[in-house]
Amino acid sequence: MSGDRIFEATDLIEVMDEAVQYNLFLVEALSAWSHGLSAVLDFGAGNGRFATALHERQVDVHAIEPDPSLRHRIEAGGILTYESLDLVEDQKFQGVYSINVLEHLEDDTSFLRGFFRCLEPGGRLFIYVPAFQVLFSANDERVGHVRRYTRSTLVNRIRDAGFVVEHAGYVDCLGFFAGLAYRYFGNKDGGLDLRAVRLYDRVVFPMSRILDRVTWPLFGKNLLVRAIRPEDS
Repeated sequence: MSGDRIFEATDLIEVMDEAVQYNLFLVEALSAWSHGLSAVLDFGAGNGRFATALHERQVDVHAIEPDPSLRHRIEAGGILTYESLDLVEDQKFQGVYSINVLEHLEDDTSFLRGFFRCLEPGGRLFIYVPAFQVLFSANDERVGHVRRYTRSTLVNRIRDAGFVVEHAGYVDCLGFFAGLAYRYFGNKDGGLDLRAVRLYDRVVFPMSRILDRVTWPLFGKNLLVRAIRPEDS
């Protein structure tokens, strides 16, 4: 990403700090996923929101963050942080997770192969990304998104990298409709209204999670995939 795009993405990170229910959902999902793992890697850790939450829950978490100011912030919390995936040893981790990062990368498949390399055989992968290109809006463009994903597209890329997919489902079904509304009627410069983010998070997102129990195979604003590196690989 360019310097301007990094700045815009950092702005979005700060806004999303206000999405308390959304962040709690992801922390709980990551905590359940990482249970029993000796070491996990947060790829594209941003301001360390999720790495710090896992660290506080006694998970041995390391991080990758290319932005120097964000990386120093994470390191100040006692989390070992790398500048790039290339600096990570082969088969070093039992888990790798990435939250809202792959959509920024032109060659996402090469990074998925990098995750495979960093994982021990039997290691776990957790990926969370924006879903459905029809929702691609001025906000996606502003923060440097290259694409949004469908379940089949991401599952195929993860399988091509060598993984076995255990679960792939959409998240935040009501957010799909909110995303459509934002694309056609929202802020044309891609900005997010902090009050709207807080209202959606407190009122709509909890209802959306209840409905996701039925709609997860069909649609949602985001996509969550869990996979493993085969034991014999």
